[in-house]
Amino acid sequence: MDYASSILNLLPSGRRSIGVTQLLNKLETYLPPTQVDRIRDAYEFGAEAHEGQKRRSGEPYIAHPVAVAHILADLRLDAPTIIAAILHDVIEDTQTAKDEIAERFGADVAELVDGVSKLDHIQFRNRAEAHAESFRKMLLAMVRDIRVIMVKLADRTHNMRTLGSMPPAKRRTIARETLEIYAPIANRLGIHSIKSELEDLGLKALYPSRHRVIEKALKRARGNQKQFVGKIEHNLRAALQKAGIHGRVEGREKHLYSVYQKMRRKRVPLSAIVDVFGFRIVVDSIDTCYRVLGLVHGLYRPMPGRFKDYIAIPRINGYQSLHTTLFGPNSMPIEVQIRTEDMHHIAESGIAAHWQYKTGEETDHAYRDRASEWLQQLVEMPGGSSEEFMESVKLDLFPDKVYVFTPRGEIRRLPRNATAVDFAYSVHTDIGNHCVAAKVDRRLVPLRTPLRNGQTVEIITAKGATPNPGWANYVVTAKARAAIRHYLKSLKHSEAVELGKRMLTQALADLSLTLKKIPEERLQAAAAELNLKSPVDLYEKIGLGERLAALVARRLLPPGTDTGKLPQLPSKAGALAIAGTEGMVVNYARCCFPIPNDPIMAYLSSGRGMVIHREACGNLHSYRKQPEKWLSVTWAPDVDRLFNVELRIDVNNRMGVLAAIAANIAMTETNIEHVGVDERDGQATTLVFDLQVRDRKHLARTIKHLRKMPEVLRVTRVLA
Repeated sequence: MDYASSILNLLPSGRRSIGVTQLLNKLETYLPPTQVDRIRDAYEFGAEAHEGQKRRSGEPYIAHPVAVAHILADLRLDAPTIIAAILHDVIEDTQTAKDEIAERFGADVAELVDGVSKLDHIQFRNRAEAHAESFRKMLLAMVRDIRVIMVKLADRTHNMRTLGSMPPAKRRTIARETLEIYAPIANRLGIHSIKSELEDLGLKALYPSRHRVIEKALKRARGNQKQFVGKIEHNLRAALQKAGIHGRVEGREKHLYSVYQKMRRKRVPLSAIVDVFGFRIVVDSIDTCYRVLGLVHGLYRPMPGRFKDYIAIPRINGYQSLHTTLFGPNSMPIEVQIRTEDMHHIAESGIAAHWQYKTGEETDHAYRDRASEWLQQLVEMPGGSSEEFMESVKLDLFPDKVYVFTPRGEIRRLPRNATAVDFAYSVHTDIGNHCVAAKVDRRLVPLRTPLRNGQTVEIITAKGATPNPGWANYVVTAKARAAIRHYLKSLKHSEAVELGKRMLTQALADLSLTLKKIPEERLQAAAAELNLKSPVDLYEKIGLGERLAALVARRLLPPGTDTGKLPQLPSKAGALAIAGTEGMVVNYARCCFPIPNDPIMAYLSSGRGMVIHREACGNLHSYRKQPEKWLSVTWAPDVDRLFNVELRIDVNNRMGVLAAIAANIAMTETNIEHVGVDERDGQATTLVFDLQVRDRKHLARTIKHLRKMPEVLRVTRVLA
């Protein structure tokens, strides 16, 4: 500790803090003095770079990187990772360049810092794409050096600990992202300590009331079961001692978020969760694990179907242990985990164990290899938008869990409900693309057959075979889905280009022109006017229905053409309410009555043109089988017209109520087009109003006025 104190004295007095003292003391226990010197230098550099910056809580900004370094020091990470943690925000939040970090602290530290930094200086179409692209960059940086995600997970853990200073909406957004992305990544990499804390903090921020209720119930249960737990611990220790086995027994309490998830998944109350309390037995060897299993099964009767051997077949994140559920005293179910010290170490630290500072010791690389295999699959995913990449990663983060064999006896780990097609793509993308049949346990089965644990799967391929579009409806792995989507996109692109070219040729023929007579420069200029890169992109947009061939044909007319003598395009009042539909026939669905600011989709209907539906419309289900007829559309800004909307109003049945409702609606400057009366019983009546409003704000104001009336029981907007 004297060494840490001495180097702390080298820091300017304004930059000393309790956090730095504790960090240096902690690092001194496992790093040599030269490495601690480098970390102290990194702190000095980071404190100077962040000089004057404060967090939302009011504390100096440098306190956050130091706290992140503390979390990684608890995992005993190496010096470059600790330095990267202290500097992880200097590129993003200060004027410091990556080259400056590389020159002072080395290229590996600079790459780690750059991998964690967000892409704030690049312009994206929307916030979702910016977030997805930032996440994509981080994951691809993980492939080069997985310590990137270690720093990011520690950064997110400290941010979650200090989330209270954020506005409620921001708190919920960050908590949801943590539960959907970062906690599953920590789980996939086997870092149980961080995964558990992120899940509990995420639940507390997202659902504070639920967290409070479960926490209170668990505390009460812990008090009631204290004597019960102590008795079982004593019995287990006595059994080990009698058999001459050295090991330790620990009471294990299930963490709060996993209890909540089990309650949701099984739809049961807290009292029905059988393994809230469990026990962990840690011994010296794998052989002893199985001996202890026999001991506990002799001590308490095992529960059928509740034994899992994760030692013989580890989980996908490298976790190993024996799990068994027993009937304890008074038939109370108890869960016991049996593992070695190394397995326990990896269960808590996961992939972090590979970088833990050990002087000259070799570590087991099996869990690192599994993580690398997963990351390599991310790199091999076919290209697509950032949002598609994000979706694929999310699908791949919840892999629970089917183990099947190749004909050579190799184990393949696949998600639950994985099919033969998923298996084919897990072996190799080319095998998936060319598979035509599958054999499971030497019997031919359909490719969509879900696989079960222990089956042997053989894939039959054909040279000219191609992916079937129907596969996308039942594959569950991200790799298979991405590969099929990539193939279909390539196919769809070429077909759309050909179709668009034919449609444009036909539209030009109506104007007594041919595509061959249009100069290449004019085609390129027309594409540029529509923010497209080339005429090929223009053909594709026409083929996909996103541009009207007749309108594009008019853009290609020679300068000076008299447009007054040309055929008139069909139009409809209010067509410009939807951006990009100039000259197209636009109808608004009467099943869901879309109005400005509603999330909408457009369906290309023969004879009706473009039909606008709300995204929540119940009728969309029957249309989704024809995705080629769907268009993503948005409302044009400053729409100046009225739209129909239907309201159902339940009222007390009394004289004059219809007139009172109509008068109230008129006060909000809302026009009534039609009204219907549907009498339910003698006391209540349902009135159905067809109104005309400008947008959702206008409608909300109308509904608010109606709900204030004492005779109104309920107001609902009609949706198919």
